[in-house]
Amino acid sequence: MGGMTPEEQARRSKNMAAIKSKNTKPELIVRRWLWARGFRYRLNSPRLPGHPDLVLRKYRTCVFVNGCFWHGHHVDGQSVAAGSVCCKIPHTNREFWVKKITRNMQRDREEQRQLAAMGWHCITVWECELAPKKREQTLRSLAFTLNKIWLDDHRVMQGYAQQEEESMQMPMAAEDA
Repeated sequence: MGGMTPEEQARRSKNMAAIKSKNTKPELIVRRWLWARGFRYRLNSPRLPGHPDLVLRKYRTCVFVNGCFWHGHHVDGQSVAAGSVCCKIPHTNREFWVKKITRNMQRDREEQRQLAAMGWHCITVWECELAPKKREQTLRSLAFTLNKIWLDDHRVMQGYAQQEEESMQMPMAAEDA
């Protein structure tokens, strides 16, 4: 870690090692809010690509609660090094961090493509969208999206069932000519 004293390196290493990938504060906020409103889910499904944070089978939806730094929020693929407002790339060992965040972004896109190919909807909730001023709007938007997905999926199914019913009806004898 160029330009850092051994004490700073040890402190940085300790801080980075303490970062969790499961049961993070943003994830707990989303989980508690959804559960309180009757949404039921499974955690970190090992059977699905990317082990989504929340899997709502009823809605065929995976929810990823992403940290802005680790997943490159508001960072366009060509300018990862520039970072963004909520994804600030450290000045020390910058090349390492740019590569790491770029790999994470590519992996996230690929996993979501795989999930979509399997018929799953994917929703990403960003850490910065759960700031106290934005939290309620973000969570209501999440619930609205989940309900819309459910309604759309069931409307389509009802439409197919109705079409099948109509096509299977036999003409009445008086209609035969």
